[in-house]
Amino acid sequence: MPPMSFLRRPRLLPALLLTPLLAGCFSSGGGNGEAADAGDGSRLRVALAFPPAENLSPYGADATLLSRLGVTEGLTALDANGAATPALASSWRREDDRTWLFTLREAEFQDGTDVTPAAVAAALTHATEAEPAPTALSGVTLTATAEGSTGVRITTGAPDPVLPLRLSSPSLAVLSPTAYEKKDAVDPVGTATGPFELTGVDGSTSAGLDRFDDYWGGRAQASGIDARFISDGTARANALRTGEVDIAEAIPVSQAASLDADIRRETATTRTTSLLLNTKSGAFKDSSLRAAARAALDTSALAEGVYEGHADAGTGLYGPAVTWADGKRVSPAGRAKAGRPDGVPITLATYDNRPELPEVAQVVKQQLEKAGFKVTLEVREYARLESDALAGEFDAFIGARNSLLDTGDPVSLLASDFTCDGGYNLALLCDKGVDRAVAEAQAVADTDGRQDAAMAAEAAILGTDAVVPLVHQRVVTGVAASVDGVLLDPYERTLVGIGTRR
Repeated sequence: MPPMSFLRRPRLLPALLLTPLLAGCFSSGGGNGEAADAGDGSRLRVALAFPPAENLSPYGADATLLSRLGVTEGLTALDANGAATPALASSWRREDDRTWLFTLREAEFQDGTDVTPAAVAAALTHATEAEPAPTALSGVTLTATAEGSTGVRITTGAPDPVLPLRLSSPSLAVLSPTAYEKKDAVDPVGTATGPFELTGVDGSTSAGLDRFDDYWGGRAQASGIDARFISDGTARANALRTGEVDIAEAIPVSQAASLDADIRRETATTRTTSLLLNTKSGAFKDSSLRAAARAALDTSALAEGVYEGHADAGTGLYGPAVTWADGKRVSPAGRAKAGRPDGVPITLATYDNRPELPEVAQVVKQQLEKAGFKVTLEVREYARLESDALAGEFDAFIGARNSLLDTGDPVSLLASDFTCDGGYNLALLCDKGVDRAVAEAQAVADTDGRQDAAMAAEAAILGTDAVVPLVHQRVVTGVAASVDGVLLDPYERTLVGIGTRR
């Protein structure tokens, strides 16, 4: 069957040009991402590390799962340099400090209805009403209204100079009105706009996707995707070796060396593995014990030992992949003096979807015990751990967080993860000095100045010892030799696209 023709508007340059936040380029595994000669193609078989944790709600952890599989899109996306680029919006302009006008391209939802200003405004309104709020909206209020036949006007409660970056978040994906018909759930099955349509999910085991032939960006070269959720990293690597899958994400470093070089891709990412300490209750409510925990840790041993050189020792919330950060870093001040643990009991938790984390936790446990803590370690799948972690059920938590995943803006991470009202505040930190520093950074529009303010806020956060950066990760993805066009980016938002094929 010959490829279908599509009416496509040109991808206009945005009216607001943002200085790149992160240097680098996306790896496409030899494909160019275009589908000009797309045929019917084979189905892709993909092994993912994280099963759906929230019934595929676009507002939480599952949002990235949907974007990596090419299901959902927002008004904007991030380019390889971290700048906002057109997606469902072909262009935008800032009308005043709090108002932006986005112009939509011609596109369809996967249920056959048109992407209209009213539908987009309604989708964004649903996101603002979600509980808990998407991390991209942490500390932000916005109102979206339709404007004419192609425009969406967005007004923010306070000036938000990085709104185009914020709207690139996978958690602010635009779905058709039918996705929101149920009062207690948002349904992305057949209601998104991406090149692949989610057709069904088998619990935490697998998902099926078919090519969406009316995708505005062109017809995908693969006819569909058979996704499997395999939380065990060794099992994912074995599935790739035996030819059961074509793409396997998050290959454990212990398995990386055993893969042939032509099927192993290593990508520098903005992901940092950190130890987060519960500042609200338990042992680490005491700042001197937090200081003792921080002083006990040897991060270089983790980078070279557990990660076998596939990571860098932790230096801050932003690692080497964020190229501007190191030259602007500010030393934390006002840290408490380390106290004496004297056998105080603590519970340390982590998850096994990222196979290195339990090993990291074992090393951290040993180092903390050597310092005098009595440590109980708890390891679960992430889906069975997140709610307890957010509720403060643990004294300490080890997690891997992509610092630019949610918005591409360095300040947004600080607001969501470390302020009193943050939606992903695993340390339960509520510090007036931190909130003030983050608020000051949020108000800065100039890119260079915003980066400086972000690093000042980072110093304020690190000064509380609520978080101890352990390592900055490089992610290994397994890609069969027959596969081209895999999308590997520092933000870990993409994996398959219209040019991914075998």
